[in-house]
Amino acid sequence: MKEFTYTITDPNGIHARPAGLLVKQLKAYKSTVTIFKGDKNVDMKKLLALMGLGVKQGDLVSVRVEGEDEEACAAELEKFLKETF
Repeated sequence: MKEFTYTITDPNGIHARPAGLLVKQLKAYKSTVTIFKGDKNVDMKKLLALMGLGVKQGDLVSVRVEGEDEEACAAELEKFLKETF
């Protein structure tokens, strides 16, 4: 299991177009990917659930990646978040 935290810096938070690209990339991995915001958590491979979390600029999120390809998945996800959000 790999875990990391990230503070969203994008003024729009997690928004539709980049979130859709993120979900598409994550579906290539077998690992389960969960994002936590406060007391809520959702599967990051489900776009509507991810958008429903309502992540805004300045929010601290935690991400957990579990599975056989967790190392590669977590590395790509962390890079994507830093470059996009």
